[in-house]
This record gives sequence, structure tokens and C-alpha cells, in this order.
Amino acid sequence: MIVGIDYGSKVAGTTVICYPENDTLTFLQSKKKEDADQMIIDWVKENSPSMIMLDAPLSLPIVYTDTSSGNSYHYRQCDRELKAMSPMFLGGLTARAMQLRANLSEYTIYETYPKQVLNHRFADLKEFYKVDIEMFSAKLSERLPIQYEVTPDNWHKVDSSLAWYAGYLHNQGTGESVGDVSEGVILY
Repeated sequence: MIVGIDYGSKVAGTTVICYPENDTLTFLQSKKKEDADQMIIDWVKENSPSMIMLDAPLSLPIVYTDTSSGNSYHYRQCDRELKAMSPMFLGGLTARAMQLRANLSEYTIYETYPKQVLNHRFADLKEFYKVDIEMFSAKLSERLPIQYEVTPDNWHKVDSSLAWYAGYLHNQGTGESVGDVSEGVILY
């Protein structure tokens, strides 16, 4: 089982797990004032997915671990190439994501970037992204290999399904990646 996670603030209720169940894509969203990280850990340990695609930085610029290999204290190569936010700007979220990966070290967790999945795989839908969720979800659903159980009613669910799709592509051998293994790789 492949899962996609839109990783949000720890207690804001904005973290969503997207996973296949009964031949449809299903969502589990965190609740406000509850620990999203614990929700993920509990769900993963109960369901043992084969691949987890996480929309959050899972590493820091290489200069923090090897000063002779890099000179950027803000961006990794993969961030620069995709014009993604700096893991340093995302600070606490990056630290939580790295800790989550360590706590779930027996599982395969990859970093993904839903916006790049959109840009690379569904560029013709960009005009609807973060504008019209019903239109975007309907058009996206037509092109996913598995349909939604219930149409997404927020963008966190949409992004988790784009994260899931990155994992699906990677599993099919048609996914792409950017970055350097020694510093960080983003799959899309």
C-alpha cells in the first residue's frame, strides 16, 4: 500500500493521509488540538504501508553535516531546482518530519512535493488549483488510476492525493526525482 501525506501543523487539523481502500482513494485528516504526528505513527503501525510519500523536507542542506560539500545554509539542490521553500524557513515542520521519519525508520518514507506533481503531470489543471476545489478535484479524479471515495473538500486532501500519486508513479517506475542522495531527493 502506498500512502500520501500532506503534512501540516502539529495540532491545526491540517495533516491528511491519502490511501487506497476498497479500490478508492480514502482520506484520514487530523483533528484540531490533537497530535497529527501521533495520528500518523498510529495509522502507519496499524496499516504497514509499503511506501509513504511525505510532503515535507526530510533533510537539511548538506553544509550542516559536511561543510566541505556545500555552501548554502538555506536550500538543498532539490529545493533550488524546484523553487521549493527552504527546509530552514519551514524550521519546526522540517524538524518534526525528520523526527517522524526516525520514529518510523522501519518504513520506507520519501519526500515529495505535490506542487511539482501538479506542474509536471497536470499542468493543464493549474488554473483551477487553489481556486476551484470542485472543478479541480473532478478533473484530477478523471485522470488518477484510482477514483476518490469522497471528493476532497479541502486542499490538504487534494495535496495528499497528489503525494499519493507521486508514490504510485515511483512504484510504476515512471516517477521522477530531483536532488542528490547525500543531501535530499524529492520524488514526483
